[in-house]
Amino acid sequence: MEKKIKNVFVEGAISPNFIADSIGHHQHKTQIGAHDIFLGQVRADEIEGKTVSAIEYTAYEEMANLKFHEIREQTFEKFEITCMHIYHSLGQVKVGEICLFVFVSSPHRRTAFEALQFVVEEIKAHVPVFGKELFEDDSYQWKVNT
Repeated sequence: MEKKIKNVFVEGAISPNFIADSIGHHQHKTQIGAHDIFLGQVRADEIEGKTVSAIEYTAYEEMANLKFHEIREQTFEKFEITCMHIYHSLGQVKVGEICLFVFVSSPHRRTAFEALQFVVEEIKAHVPVFGKELFEDDSYQWKVNT
């Protein structure tokens, strides 16, 4: 049976309550010994004398969700993890707010650390999500991932 491709996108910023609830839902999974979490936060970068106030995220959603699914499958093949969740914002996310939440669980901490790093690097390298940096003066530019 083929696994269903999940929609990882949420509208706007990912709230601290959503993150806390996600962690809380794993307390009954008693084979987990470690969780590792990555939270991507929008920075107030200064570019050519202008300060970023928000990022507006867009994506080719079907293609991006397929790529997220492939990364998820690769991670489960490569690492002995118990579960993994990815959430990415669409729309406007203000400076200081969370735009990416990756949550990896496994029986052992080293595996959780390594799997999380793999997932985040794969997302940055391969998923077609685009960010338009919005400046305080209402101008903008397209963000380049580094």
